[in-house]
Amino acid sequence: MLQYEVVIIGGGSAGMGAAIGACEGGAKKVLIIERDIELGGILQQCIHNGFGLHKFKEELTGPQYANRYIEKLKQYPVEIMLNTMVTNLTNEKIITILNEQGEQDIKASAVVLAMGCRENNRQALSIPGTRPVGILTAGTAQRYLNLDGYLVGKKVFIVGSGDIGLIMARRMALEGAEVLGVAEIMPYSNGLTRNIVQCLEDFNIPLFLSHTVTDIKGNRRVEGVTISEVDADRQPILGTEKQFEVDAILFSVGLIPDNGLSKKAGVIFDPATKGACVFENLETTVSGIFACGNVLHVHDLVDFVSDEAERAGYYAALYALGHLGHDDGVLEVKAGEGIKYALPQKIRPKELEASLELMYRVTKKYQQAIVNVVQDGKVVHQLKRHVLLPAEMEKIKIPTEVLNSSGKDLTIEVKCLYNS
Repeated sequence: MLQYEVVIIGGGSAGMGAAIGACEGGAKKVLIIERDIELGGILQQCIHNGFGLHKFKEELTGPQYANRYIEKLKQYPVEIMLNTMVTNLTNEKIITILNEQGEQDIKASAVVLAMGCRENNRQALSIPGTRPVGILTAGTAQRYLNLDGYLVGKKVFIVGSGDIGLIMARRMALEGAEVLGVAEIMPYSNGLTRNIVQCLEDFNIPLFLSHTVTDIKGNRRVEGVTISEVDADRQPILGTEKQFEVDAILFSVGLIPDNGLSKKAGVIFDPATKGACVFENLETTVSGIFACGNVLHVHDLVDFVSDEAERAGYYAALYALGHLGHDDGVLEVKAGEGIKYALPQKIRPKELEASLELMYRVTKKYQQAIVNVVQDGKVVHQLKRHVLLPAEMEKIKIPTEVLNSSGKDLTIEVKCLYNS
């Protein structure tokens, strides 16, 4: 059986960052396992710019960002297995792989989960109408267009205002397609503000907030789509129907961490993030298995994925080399008023460095907000924000000295004077 100190499952931005972090942490035998024929993951089909502003202080396309890490990896003793599928992962960190050489097992001292996420298409199942050719997820359409050179439609409607959907609205328009609109069931967009401006407003593409699809027409190929306004309970309102003639409908209704392998290993999940519950060092509830990137929680920016992955790889190396201590005292981090989720979900106070960084998302739009971190009924840290949006992940750094290691769990909450 092959043996490595750190094995990373996934060779996208998270996997490559984790490999570099593992080497920086002192690991000498590091392996990346990637199911595709090249490293880079989803970045390779994201030919638009906007990547790298935080990490490299310049604007890069997805392939350019991936290439920076591919070249950087050459400076480290990292082995790479491409075109290799991981079929099983145990809580003893035994990894079963399958490739053209056959099936074999690999033993790891530490594992980093970096499998990314997949597109959610469950909303499409609840929409009445036929299912002809021309209905795709936005990411699939992006791959067809950017990598394979196929224009999936000439008159397009997009369901859901996630970032991939917004970017594909612009991409289809640039290729000459007519993008008739974007329907979003929520009263706010689920994409970054910059994408709403650059992808919709700059191209005069209408955004229909509080709308959903109520019918799809077509036999062999999609011919039309009907959208309707929804009420406060997200139910269609009769008499508000709008009809569009289209030959393609793209769904961008959210992303889900790809956690099939995590389940096999016995990892405990957070129902809000759909990813693993992790400690302050990104270790999951299974000793020696770490998680980072979109398999942990869906990120807005790849730069943040890389930073998080490097940390996960670093701590995985410390674990593999026996340098990572475990303290029995554990505090739970809970999502309070106005918070959808907070991460990490568990912290070991004696293992913290000078500060604890919490990531969180709010449940709705807030203006003039105050973010509180509460322990034992007292606010131990506070941050003021002018605007908080559900579509944008936020961070708050808490000085370790304000935490009571023998106290009760932490709760993060948001309050404001005005909200909508």
